[in-house]
Amino acid sequence: MPNKLKSVLLWLAGLTLVAQVATAALPLDWFAEKGELPTLAPMLDRSKPAVVNIATRSHVRVQDNPLLNDPFFRHFFNLPDQPRVRPRQSLGSGVIIDAKEGLVITNNHVIRGADEITVSLHDGRTFQAEIVGSDPATDVALIKIPSENLSALPLADSDALRVGDFVVAIGNPFGLGQTVTSGIVSALGRSGLGIEGYENFIQTDASINPGNSGGALVNLRGELVGINTAIFSPGQNPGNVGIGFAIPSNMVKQISDQLLEFGEVRRAYLGVQMQDITPELANAFGLDLQEGAVVTHIVPESAAEEAGLQIGDVITAVDGNRLINADSLRNSIGLMMVGQKVELEILRDGDSQTLTAKVKPTRQTETNGSVHPNLSGATFGDIEQDSPYFGQIEGVMVYSVKRGSPAWRAGLRSEDVITSVNRQSVSSLENFKPLVVDADQLLLNIVRGRQAMFLLLK
Repeated sequence: MPNKLKSVLLWLAGLTLVAQVATAALPLDWFAEKGELPTLAPMLDRSKPAVVNIATRSHVRVQDNPLLNDPFFRHFFNLPDQPRVRPRQSLGSGVIIDAKEGLVITNNHVIRGADEITVSLHDGRTFQAEIVGSDPATDVALIKIPSENLSALPLADSDALRVGDFVVAIGNPFGLGQTVTSGIVSALGRSGLGIEGYENFIQTDASINPGNSGGALVNLRGELVGINTAIFSPGQNPGNVGIGFAIPSNMVKQISDQLLEFGEVRRAYLGVQMQDITPELANAFGLDLQEGAVVTHIVPESAAEEAGLQIGDVITAVDGNRLINADSLRNSIGLMMVGQKVELEILRDGDSQTLTAKVKPTRQTETNGSVHPNLSGATFGDIEQDSPYFGQIEGVMVYSVKRGSPAWRAGLRSEDVITSVNRQSVSSLENFKPLVVDADQLLLNIVRGRQAMFLLLK
């Protein structure tokens, strides 16, 4: 066959293939029949009214040179009085999840430390919001606005999500106003990122930027599958690179239910220390599996001990849900209600068993003002075995702080770890109490997330 004729035939074959692909991707007969192009607009028309913009105003203490606090020094150099605090504003997003009650879910970091929270609706109305409760460990907060002709997003079952599902992010990036971006679910069950204390993120390539925090991640039915929370952005300037993270709607529902009932999250405690299963460990145990968590320590009198767990057991599923690693076990248990029963599927010496445990509250002590008046309203305890801080730092965990209490007004928050009192190291609840009971003032060194700071209580 002449080369010229061969080239023509190949070119014609290519056109045929392109036409077939185009027909598969774009059903022209459907367009001709309907007379319209595919669009997400109808779904977004239903969903956008439930997504709100959040603006907060707060006042932060100005850190200055101690010499400037000396009245004699200021008088000698004729220095005018300076304001000790400065105003700070921030922007974010939120989602109405209960129109009748005016409940809005958002990220804790959006409203953290806010003195004033303004919620702007899609129709231009604005409301002042009050905080129902917040949980720094999962970065979830619940706020309330007047329930005046609101629209809410229905919650989807985020456990039914699959990699490749289409999703749409709705939020307020860079304060521009309500913005919509689309993408797919890139990965599920992302943890170990060091973003939050409890992590089970949906990863998506839908564009998420600063200001999107607290906004909605919805499926193509307009159901809420996640709350947009964070992005992965290398370098100095944060921006979207196609890796965003959202808190699954099922986790949001569990947290918001507790915040609504208690004003805080009361975490359950299994009482085990775990280690991820590796190929080497699986081989040593004579097991053919790649996922799960092996029990390395059991706390006496804990739910784990009462359920009959033993060191060396490999937990493979929790309530029928496959266990990926030790982090996923900690997430599953930490988000349960105290007293809830959980079924643990385990492998012991190669044999499958199912154990039932009734999770207990974390071991803690309520400080009703008897330890120190400025600590009234806070709940303290030793760092538990399943805490991410266990074995990493020494100190006392703040398990909860009642909103509006002296401890709250002083700046303490749940999940804080107190590492020193008046510059004396703290290693346990036992040596914490004597250091605070008779102190005139308390200078606390605390660890919050990945930051350390001093807090002065007078």
